[in-house]
Amino acid sequence: MTQRRIGIVMHGVTGRMGMNQHLIRSILEIRRQGGVALKDGTRLMPDPILVGRNAAKVQELAKQHGVERWTTDLDKALMNEKDEIFFDAASTRLRPKLLRRAIAAGKHVYCEKPVSTTLAEAKGLYAAAKKARVKHGVVQDKLWLPGLLKLKQLRDAGFFGRLLSVRGEFGYWVFEGDREPAQRPSWNYRRQDGGGIILDMLCHWRYVLDNLFGEVQAVSCLGATHIPYRWDESGKKYKATADDAAYATFRLAGGVIAHFNSSWTVRVRRDDLLTLQVDGTHGSAVAGLRRCLVQPRDQTPKPVWNPDIPQPIDFFQGWQEVPDAGYDNAFKVQWELFLKHVAGEGAFRWNLLEGARGVQLAELGLRSWQRKKWLDVPRLKP
Repeated sequence: MTQRRIGIVMHGVTGRMGMNQHLIRSILEIRRQGGVALKDGTRLMPDPILVGRNAAKVQELAKQHGVERWTTDLDKALMNEKDEIFFDAASTRLRPKLLRRAIAAGKHVYCEKPVSTTLAEAKGLYAAAKKARVKHGVVQDKLWLPGLLKLKQLRDAGFFGRLLSVRGEFGYWVFEGDREPAQRPSWNYRRQDGGGIILDMLCHWRYVLDNLFGEVQAVSCLGATHIPYRWDESGKKYKATADDAAYATFRLAGGVIAHFNSSWTVRVRRDDLLTLQVDGTHGSAVAGLRRCLVQPRDQTPKPVWNPDIPQPIDFFQGWQEVPDAGYDNAFKVQWELFLKHVAGEGAFRWNLLEGARGVQLAELGLRSWQRKKWLDVPRLKP
């Protein structure tokens, strides 16, 4: 068996998402499985170097997980020609500058979303990568979640008939940080630092809707900052300047209507932190991160409105679960596809242009909230 090394400069992996999903459950797991298999039998083996500003944190992370290389010198890391890929999972506000530095150094780039805080920046990054002829990708992990893969399977099989609507419920209660530590970093709640749930989540909903249910053609969005003050990592009280909830409706190609409630200020009483209900003429489905249940047309109950008696129908009955099919970690799956792409095997369409489309929808969502009106979503062309 031939093994081929591929070096990755990994920035922002001391944070929750970068550490857990990208380093531990993706890159290190790929290493444990013996790399990524290419068609010629070669095993592509990622070799990460961890980069961060806090030397103690980066060194401890590397030591804890057996990673040999780490540094606080990003410029030096980018100069190493033996490392082909730059990955970023740090804060949104800093990402465009970091990606441009990596592109200028000739690195292929892969990053978390949003790729930037403005559409102009996002388009500029795509143009820069295209001009430099480097390969590029943006994390769109939800496309490989078991629950959403099951929805795609149902759609492709024609289960829904004509698609009518999609309803998404996402979020949970993020503690303010005074009596209980917050589960998310404080910058998420400061607009000046690139925070806000509209920017964060409408990027996700763009690729989910475009890929599964129809191209997004128009948006109406209402945002809110329900919690005006929070406490940061050092226990200091600060003013929340970014939206912590978003209520958005989308018009999709084919006449499908989608609505997503996204909130860091909601207590969960549903099947999962994310649930999608998809309704069609022939059947409906409700999917979470992993499970998916369906109700076909011939098993749909026939309710009659009568508030004077207890509801005789148990609406949780009559749903059938779609079986599992051995799904892998969503982040890891996309990493494997990108690594193959860099190695010259297979296309990768989840690129910086797709990232720009997500930022475009978030920007229009913010503008819709400000203007209190529906806005069309123009197509972004390569």
